[in-house]
Amino acid sequence: MAGNLTRDEARERARLLSVQSYAVELDLTEGEERFESVTTVRFTSTRPGAGTFIDLAGAKVRRAVLNGTELDVSGYDPETGRLPLTGLAETNELLVDADCSYTRTGEGLHRFVDPVDKSVYLHSQFETADAHRMYACFDQPDLKATFELSVLAPSDWEVISNAAPGPAEDLPEHRGRHGALQASRRWHFPPTPVMSTYITALCAGPYHRVTSEHDGIPLGLYCRASLAEHLDAENIFEVTRQGFDFFHRIFGVRYPFGKYDQLFVPEFNAGAMENAGCVTFLENYIFRSRVTDAVIERRAETILHEMAHMWFGDLVTMRWWDDLWLNESFATYASVLCQAEATRWGQGAWTTFANVEKSWAYRQDQLPSTHPIAADIVDMHAVEVNFDGITYAKGASVLKQLVAYVGLENFLAGVRAYFNEHAWGNTTLADLLGALEHTSGRDLSSWSKEWLETSWVNTLRPSFTTDPEGRFLEFDVLQEAPAEHPTLRSHRVAVGLYALSGGELVRVRRVELDVSGARTAVTELVGEVQPDLILINDDDLTYAKVRLDERSLQTLVNGGMTAFTESLPRALCWSAAWDMTRDAEMSTRDYLALVVSGVRSITDITVAQTVLRQVRLAVQQYADPARRAEGMALLASTLRDLVVSAEPGSDAQLAYLNALSASATSADDLAFLRGLLDGGTTLEGLTVDADLRWTLVGALVSGGLLGEEDIERELQRDPTATGERMAALCRASIPTPEGKEAAWSAIVEGRLSGAVLRSTIIGFVDPNHPELLEPYKERYFAEIGRIWKSWTSDSAQSFANGCYPALSLSPETVARTQDFISAEEPPHALRRLLLEGADGIGRALRAQAKDASQA
Repeated sequence: MAGNLTRDEARERARLLSVQSYAVELDLTEGEERFESVTTVRFTSTRPGAGTFIDLAGAKVRRAVLNGTELDVSGYDPETGRLPLTGLAETNELLVDADCSYTRTGEGLHRFVDPVDKSVYLHSQFETADAHRMYACFDQPDLKATFELSVLAPSDWEVISNAAPGPAEDLPEHRGRHGALQASRRWHFPPTPVMSTYITALCAGPYHRVTSEHDGIPLGLYCRASLAEHLDAENIFEVTRQGFDFFHRIFGVRYPFGKYDQLFVPEFNAGAMENAGCVTFLENYIFRSRVTDAVIERRAETILHEMAHMWFGDLVTMRWWDDLWLNESFATYASVLCQAEATRWGQGAWTTFANVEKSWAYRQDQLPSTHPIAADIVDMHAVEVNFDGITYAKGASVLKQLVAYVGLENFLAGVRAYFNEHAWGNTTLADLLGALEHTSGRDLSSWSKEWLETSWVNTLRPSFTTDPEGRFLEFDVLQEAPAEHPTLRSHRVAVGLYALSGGELVRVRRVELDVSGARTAVTELVGEVQPDLILINDDDLTYAKVRLDERSLQTLVNGGMTAFTESLPRALCWSAAWDMTRDAEMSTRDYLALVVSGVRSITDITVAQTVLRQVRLAVQQYADPARRAEGMALLASTLRDLVVSAEPGSDAQLAYLNALSASATSADDLAFLRGLLDGGTTLEGLTVDADLRWTLVGALVSGGLLGEEDIERELQRDPTATGERMAALCRASIPTPEGKEAAWSAIVEGRLSGAVLRSTIIGFVDPNHPELLEPYKERYFAEIGRIWKSWTSDSAQSFANGCYPALSLSPETVARTQDFISAEEPPHALRRLLLEGADGIGRALRAQAKDASQA
């Protein structure tokens, strides 16, 4: 994100200006570093004679002409990205002629060279405010305008933008302003409907294209030519068709942007981006090797999430980033609703939501940086670190709870009214609540205050007494909140009673009720026999952590986890056990025992992979250090047994092997992995393809069995962009002081592309060798201030989060963090990330103490 526009500045500029149109001309034939950008913007002013500024970052401005008058451009600052404008008229036309820069960090207009065929590919990424890296604009969401684009590009390129282009014009011998001579084509994209600058888009290069059509909507899929053989177009088109049919039905407004292109682009710095009619995705969603259905399900959710944004975010857009959640929470909720109602994943999508999305939300909401869903975003730096588990997953969880409160049909009727009233405009939270109140007949002001305007997550736990026959004399649901965030909320919950019968754990009673305050009596359960398991928040109706009573926990530990007949209650119990472990109410050794005994029973592959990631983190960071090696050995041996005994060719086989590769440290386990890599060991149904080979190489490098020469041989075998990233990761994980020093130097020099930087950081902080990272704790604090100030936002955040000494699990690391904050007074966004890192260490130390107390 270039510049740092404040909310007050944006409000003032929006009061002053109305923007009608942008006409942008780009010349992409001018070399490897820069491109020509000429922008004509038409706008009006409410105060003739006033001044303002237009945004343009990192450019060389040749000239600027306002209403026919040449401007003095000496006041332009490429660092702040602001070109002053003075003496505005009521009606204005501004021309800005500049050279702009390509990036390698994924922000603005990103340039990538395919190592396979040396082809060049471009893609834009403008959220939150990076459109002004490509063209001069008033880069804030509430100054919408039409967007017309003309592009000069090499003759063999495809060019894709928000609108469908007219016929391209061939220019066989075009000579550019800087002397380049090559065959070119000129593309023209007619004006779009009004839209915010951050959802305008440009992708260009020799992209492979597949087209289709559905319900009158032209559909396009794009990927690099070297990945064309791996593009499973029909699967993607199927989900796309299902999404359009579902959203047309529930939103009551047809898709508003004409054609719909989806592009899988290299080195993307996020999961996907909802550019209107020109959606971009992380290239990892093109599967060149076998993946589990969990990954395919995640891709489908992402496709539907971005599609939902065409309504939530693109057609109707938040006025300022305070209401970012209006985009992201709604898109998350709508995408899972669509998966559950209109795709092959059915209601299992809500199981994934409960286990994956809500786990992310609960973690984020318990950090010192927790914030209300409706956040207070004072400037662009603040919003950059707010694309988090609260904005996405907590918001979606709260919407799910709201649906349980007002009813799905009332909720959707309110959404339809919201779209109809505010189409093509900008909104705030009050606009949405007004529409929902009208259709539901409920006053949502208190609900909003409880759920959208406060922070933290409540904990619900059962409290009861029984008579000598084991029947409940009383049964209450207790609600807890910490002193720092004391809000006790109103929850719609179900309490489920589960009993073992014939080897199955089945629900024998369900009571749905409203919980409020510190204690809520459940009189309907008085007289019921205490069952084997009590599940508060059965069916996952509300957003809250859940605690299990002692008998229920023992039921699970003693094999009950394998006895569930449905996936959702099992997933909720796994989530409860994980929350209890993170909160030091359950020891890591007990959680590991639960996983070892119960993971085989998990039939939902997404839940299985999540649990395996969580238990590995628990043993590596939450276990008593004296038992850590023993715990890792038990986990690895369990996973090895599971790999060998899994159904040949199953998702479980691949998931277990991936987990084993991340956990193996013993000579026997590493020898097993080496046998799979070399072919000396084979497993029925398992193909050791390109990505799995890198997984095995990474494990063996971390284990000290392979080194630099082996990595280079593997890269020669797989000389692709993925191969280059994986090679960087493996080099950085070489478990020697020299290997770590080389990785650190590559990171802090700041010359790596964003994608390779992230891979290098992952390898550098290999959790199997925390001792090698100790010398870098002080070096991190010596570098972070410079890096935060001089790097782009995305890269700076990658370093701040990824290289923080999170594996130096000691009170001294927490104190060093606090000392740095006190002495250096870092910007708010960096301070937030540092406090989050220190909080993770504090949590790990509490969990370690709990685990040690069980010895």
